[in-house]
Amino acid sequence: HAQNRPASGRAQIRLESSSSPSPSPSPSPSTSESSPTIDQQIQLKNVKPRTGLAQTLLNFALSSPLWKLVLVPQARQNIVKTAQANGINWTNSYEFLMSQDGPWNNDRGETGTKKIQTSSIGGGYPDFYTKEFHAYENGNLCWDAAIEQELASRAVGARNFPEFGPDGEDAFRESFENALLSLGATVSEGGVVVDLGCGTGTSTRRLASLFPQASKVTGIDLSPYFIEVGKYLLKISPKGQSEGGPWVTTIKNDERIELVVGSADSTGFPDKSVDVVNLSLVIHELPLSVTCAVCEEAFRILKPNGQLFISEMDFDSPAYAEQRSNALLFSLLRATEPYLDEYADGFPELLSFLVNKYQSVKITAATGRHYALIATKGDGINEPRNGKLEDSRF
Repeated sequence: HAQNRPASGRAQIRLESSSSPSPSPSPSPSTSESSPTIDQQIQLKNVKPRTGLAQTLLNFALSSPLWKLVLVPQARQNIVKTAQANGINWTNSYEFLMSQDGPWNNDRGETGTKKIQTSSIGGGYPDFYTKEFHAYENGNLCWDAAIEQELASRAVGARNFPEFGPDGEDAFRESFENALLSLGATVSEGGVVVDLGCGTGTSTRRLASLFPQASKVTGIDLSPYFIEVGKYLLKISPKGQSEGGPWVTTIKNDERIELVVGSADSTGFPDKSVDVVNLSLVIHELPLSVTCAVCEEAFRILKPNGQLFISEMDFDSPAYAEQRSNALLFSLLRATEPYLDEYADGFPELLSFLVNKYQSVKITAATGRHYALIATKGDGINEPRNGKLEDSRF
């Protein structure tokens, strides 16, 4: 995922503590009956990728065998080199995990996990999920994608936060945590947290650390490959390289954490049973209709006054608007992120959906290119027709 340094004056890197929130920014005025409508408040730059012959030729090149045979391996080699150059021993960590007695060695073709829940989008794997995400031919439905997820994430973090070296990813993710805390993120004593689209559980583990008062933190992902790798990492709890261990980061088992295979739009949780639902760098990989279905499911399972966290790329930011106007650069991004255009174009509609569904929506900058958002459910008694929007990004 594309990343960037924290925006000046917004999120402060919190390496010394994972529980104390940074100062809250002054909120923007919320909506009222005399204020402009929600749609009028939402201002998107509407910068779209270029069209025409040059763009058509570029799209053709990226869909040709040249992309898979030459550019994809080159891209992987570059990220491995980036990791190594920033003190992250990709090769050793990869070989360590591959040498374990995990299901990827027992049977490269099957995961052995239980059948996934039937999604309301459709039985089995929905079509959108079978795309070639992140340049893997089988997208998220393969061992390589699952085994390399945390390696690639550490490498990208180090590249974009070089001052933190191999801990760059921690700085990146903490910028989201700081921003969420500044917006009022909270979990009650004994609360339940659900992390949708959890991958191998990086975000799930961080949520458990950020909210020690939570009684349960459940990560849900549609890929059994990612869930199997995540569960195995929790089981063996390897030390990170900074502690002389074989993995890219230290993993501590936590009995409150559970990783399960399931669909984000059909979690199986009872109505009003969850305190927090988290979506961390997930919705840019979804069609807009699916994102709305997931947010609808979050609303269903949240308790009164429960919170939905969203951490994502912000195409309203000048940096991403400029990047999106660059045909070559953005086409390369879209080649590995099939729904990036739909995500960027659909953000105003998503924000309007959230404001009209939840009692309040607060959004602020997390980095120069990313936002953090909290949508709070009403108390179940005095539900407003239109919620309040507080946007303090810019």
